Amino acid sequence: MAQPKGLVDDFGILMECQKILPDDRHRLQLLESIAELENNEAHATRSFPKTRLHKITGIKEAIYRADIDKMTGWRLHLQYSRIDQRLHLKDVVPGQQHDSVIKAIKSKQSRYEK
Repeated sequence: MAQPKGLVDDFGILMECQKILPDDRHRLQLLESIAELENNEAHATRSFPKTRLHKITGIKEAIYRADIDKMTGWRLHLQYSRIDQRLHLKDVVPGQQHDSVIKAIKSKQSRYEK
């Protein structure tokens, strides 16, 4: 079994997800997404079939997106920390706002490392 990579949640993103995700199906999908993001083997092979983890283009900082649910558009924003070499949860983006990714990042700019 692969060792967990470990996510850092400094901003209470998981608690926010618990409150705003529309139903239990989405909450279960969140758990599946977190499990994939914490899997070292997925990082070693760079294979993320559930979350489709990828770098956001158009932003200077290395900010990544991961799907909670691809069909409804719920996403997580994450950033690798240069300090502790871990993945930090930065934001949850509701389905209706997932297309305006740069606007969502700029609205919470203070959360992201430069």
